[in-house]
Amino acid sequence: MSIANNYSKKCITPEEATAKIKSDSILAIGMAIGQPPALLRALADRIQSDDIKNLKVYYKLAFQHISDTLYQKGVIEKINANSFFLSPFDKPLIKRGLEEGRKYINFVPSHFSRLPSVFSDIIKPDAFMVTVSPMDKGGFFSLGTNNDYTSTALRSAKYVMVEVNKNMPRVFGQSQVHIDEVDAIIENDQPLMEFPPKPISAEEEKIAMVIAKEIPDGATLQLGIGALPAAIVGQLKNHKDLGVHTELLSNAFIDLIKQGVITNKKKTLHPYKNVFTLALGDRQLYDFMDDNASFESYPSSYVNDPYIIGKNDNLISVNSAIEVDLYGQINAEFIGGHQYSGSGGQFDFIRGSIRSKGGKSFVAFPSTAKKGQASRIVNKLQGLATDTRMDVDYIVTEYGMVRLRGKSNSERARALIEIAHPNFRDELVKQAESVRLI
Repeated sequence: MSIANNYSKKCITPEEATAKIKSDSILAIGMAIGQPPALLRALADRIQSDDIKNLKVYYKLAFQHISDTLYQKGVIEKINANSFFLSPFDKPLIKRGLEEGRKYINFVPSHFSRLPSVFSDIIKPDAFMVTVSPMDKGGFFSLGTNNDYTSTALRSAKYVMVEVNKNMPRVFGQSQVHIDEVDAIIENDQPLMEFPPKPISAEEEKIAMVIAKEIPDGATLQLGIGALPAAIVGQLKNHKDLGVHTELLSNAFIDLIKQGVITNKKKTLHPYKNVFTLALGDRQLYDFMDDNASFESYPSSYVNDPYIIGKNDNLISVNSAIEVDLYGQINAEFIGGHQYSGSGGQFDFIRGSIRSKGGKSFVAFPSTAKKGQASRIVNKLQGLATDTRMDVDYIVTEYGMVRLRGKSNSERARALIEIAHPNFRDELVKQAESVRLI
């Protein structure tokens, strides 16, 4: 059968595609931008009408399309929802659950580097759905913005649905999916969700200036999400031959690529290539990625593998945190005793940067929260530890930078208190003295 005929045979409506998902089965959904709106709407309609029951659903970073479908009343109560990373779209549902005394979303802990194997070896989904780019003449779709666990979960599922969208960029690397791997094709040219850069605070500008001085020419970058990466990028315009090996590809990198600051030619692994596993930004980012041979995506089991990360010399990793205690333990997930987000690939890159020759890991954040009413440097974590004190390297606030590796517990406590907000230093000293930490 020709590729064109095969496409025509498999091209059906969202209702026809989701009709093959059975009750009491396991469904996996693509992550973030890869979540397919037409398929999700058809699935939600089936669930709401009780045409499908006891569906167990796995996903990561739910966005608007899941919020508008599976999270609606009459639907969410009828499924078993499991997320590997909570998003802002989860917060209203979590709040509602707390008020009602029930749990609507179950959080599943996993390092991002291990998530593909969780799908292939443990979850083994019955069905999988995701948004892809249009097929090329060779019969290949591209996963575009989302490789992460997607490529592995897709190939682990018994039944695969793809929602073809002309707005999804075509990306190289290991992003290709052949039509023979797909059971159902749906066409829906809906604009991709966009996440423009956030405003940069004065504190973040100060932090960025400190970190930028620690980044040598020829370094390979991993930057997290938010305003801080954009602030750091703004300080790197005079650097030379930087590279990209990052979990998240965001708008922060684009200007440096266009300016010739990022060339990737000094990279010791995948030279001349911008390597990533997940992309999240606005139309400028998606358009720049499209059919751009310098961008290559791979599964998070590869990109986030600390061993692979460590093969990049001078790997600079920058992430954030909710709080850090005086021992150097980091909480990047919990606020007020409740799961707020997830670990993502932060721990993977902290460990990987340590393996890198000349590598450095920075965990950076403004010194206070709640409009200055709470210190982010604390005596004891209010949540669980995302990163252990054995792995953490540099901590940075607007009051300076300390390197924890090689320091004793007492030295760590004194150093962290020095970069805490002045309003909280005396209390931190008293707390540390009360347990003989200093």
